[in-house]
Amino acid sequence: MMGTESQGAAENLFLHKRDTTGTLRESLMPEVPTGERKIEHVRLCLDEEVGGNGVTTGLEHYRFRHCALPETNFDDISMDTDFIGLSLRTPLLISSMTGGSKTTGAINSRLAEAAERRGWALGVGSVRAAVEREELASTFYVRDKAPSIPIIANLGAVQLNYGFTTDDCLRAIEIAGASMLVLHLNGLQEVFQPEGNTNFSGLLSRIEEVCRKLDVPVGIKEVGWGIDGETASRLYDVGVAFIDVAGAGGTSWSQVEKFRSRDEVRRAAAEAFAGWGIPTAECITEVREVSPYGGLIASGGLNSGVDAAKALALGANLAGFGRSLLGPAVQSEEALDAALARVELELRTAMFGIGAANIPALCATRRLVRVN
Repeated sequence: MMGTESQGAAENLFLHKRDTTGTLRESLMPEVPTGERKIEHVRLCLDEEVGGNGVTTGLEHYRFRHCALPETNFDDISMDTDFIGLSLRTPLLISSMTGGSKTTGAINSRLAEAAERRGWALGVGSVRAAVEREELASTFYVRDKAPSIPIIANLGAVQLNYGFTTDDCLRAIEIAGASMLVLHLNGLQEVFQPEGNTNFSGLLSRIEEVCRKLDVPVGIKEVGWGIDGETASRLYDVGVAFIDVAGAGGTSWSQVEKFRSRDEVRRAAAEAFAGWGIPTAECITEVREVSPYGGLIASGGLNSGVDAAKALALGANLAGFGRSLLGPAVQSEEALDAALARVELELRTAMFGIGAANIPALCATRRLVRVN
């Protein structure tokens, strides 16, 4: 998912498996081991307990006060919004997850088709592999599957210290057919990857250069440990258009890399960071406090439309979903569409429950209260 790797022998791309109802479905995961990092990441996120331990999103500390007289027609509730000048039918994002192999490229295609059907924004996984190896570009190109929605290309910010240039950033945008670029910050993951890049020195000035030279919005995201207000302020000051807080409470990439590692010392050390990070709710409130108008995406452990509603009411512009959609995406087109439809219904129902007829009303509500 995050990071890059050579293309493995992703055999048996479409495998017919029976779901819980006994219906035959096409799974996108190969049955044979490939030794390919992209697929390893997907497998671990599906099969292992890679969530943070002892840390939550913090969203459970907030509750909406129910409005018994919403004075709105449920069928008329609008989820239309815009983000960085781009229009969306929902304030929802499929977060950056994968690409870089035949199998993971097929997952990207399925995600893109679903996002286009339902009006979600879409992020792709780190495009570094395709920048370095042209033959992998097709596994990230999703614009043909999603002609109208915002698409976010993705690169590791640390690669700017390892030879990547503004031209490489432009190439990543072209490869994905993207509307904007996000540079991810994943320092702890890089520490625990045997192939990790850990020189994060002087990155702020390099990020500023990319923001200044590119003519598309450039954002910054974490990968599950969160971005605090102080860091966000520095990033906005150098021209970053949006921040995806990717807070703690969802996937822990130190846990993912722990399962990948064959180094016993590294595995043991990774376990110590299972509870590391800033809860997603805390990130949202801190970042919005330092920048009332900067673009803000809330991701990190969101599982429902009620989570999304809370994140938006706390100050986010978009709510991002990652690992909770990965299983349905691998299972089948129908399962993925159902998962997205569920989140939308939950969000719309939460809006109805507080009398918010549209997204601006949800964002301005006074009905979200902290309960503990």
